[in-house]
Amino acid sequence: MNKRKSLDIIFICSAIIFNILVSIVYLATKFDFIELLRISGIIIISLIVPFAITLRGYMKEKAEKMIIISNVVILLYLVLELTLDYILKIPFREILAIHIPYIIVFYAAEISMVSVSFNINRKAGFVVALTFCILIVCLAYLYLG
Repeated sequence: MNKRKSLDIIFICSAIIFNILVSIVYLATKFDFIELLRISGIIIISLIVPFAITLRGYMKEKAEKMIIISNVVILLYLVLELTLDYILKIPFREILAIHIPYIIVFYAAEISMVSVSFNINRKAGFVVALTFCILIVCLAYLYLG
């Protein structure tokens, strides 16, 4: 297996895991499963590692700029999440001036994951898009269910 294919697999698997875990976070929040919420959050933050690996690898492979920029956006979101939730530990979701930019960066990361996945492989793109749709359903259930 060549290096590019390995990077692509790491990226797609990480994107799928991310979407599933965020969906779990929404459900755990809804049902007040604090331990599941904590564990899911930690695993989400640990996705910094595979996305950093793919960024470094794609840069070495001189991948398209869109793929590299998308990886940077995803890492930006993960570092922002780490900083706000785990380092500063501030209730930023209650502070609109922080929460709105956070949401924008989150959806930019999501769009990046879906678009890069489609760029890598059409079927993989649909799988990542499907897990994103599941995430949206879980989010709607959190607030509307």
